[in-house]
Amino acid sequence: MEKDLIQEARKGDPRSLERLYKHFYGYAMSVALRYSGNREEACEIVNDSFMKVFDKLGQYSEGSSFKGWLRRILINTSVDYYRRNLKHSGMMDVELLEVEASHFNVLDELSREDILALLRELPDTLRIIFNMFEVEGYKHNEIAAHLNIPSSTCRTYLARAKDMLREKIIALNHVRNERAV
Repeated sequence: MEKDLIQEARKGDPRSLERLYKHFYGYAMSVALRYSGNREEACEIVNDSFMKVFDKLGQYSEGSSFKGWLRRILINTSVDYYRRNLKHSGMMDVELLEVEASHFNVLDELSREDILALLRELPDTLRIIFNMFEVEGYKHNEIAAHLNIPSSTCRTYLARAKDMLREKIIALNHVRNERAV
């Protein structure tokens, strides 16, 4: 079905393009939400990505995964969105956090929504680097090239993102434990 849908969309038929958009919208939104600060930004990223997909549909190789191709476009569009809006967000001020080691498995208790909410609380740069490295599997030098930063800075920001997430998880666990008492 997806193969037929893609073939029809390649012909440029507006109905087929709309069906393709609707079919992959949920997947695209799930990727964009990991990179964006909120749902509004994610919608903009998804729509911009689909415009690129529609423009470049002829370049898609039928033998490869369409979702993989779409995911790459979504990630690149997310990074472009971040770069375009970086000048509006000012300088990023991130302090190194010291987090004491803790033996708990609170991650098992977090819902998908909890995790997305915690990721959205990260500063934009940290959220994008964390997603690209931990979720998408990019290497530090690839992320650095996308964001025009040194590879060492990418490593530092990833460590900061992990520290901040760890701190947020500890705080969330503390709040939940207090409520349970």
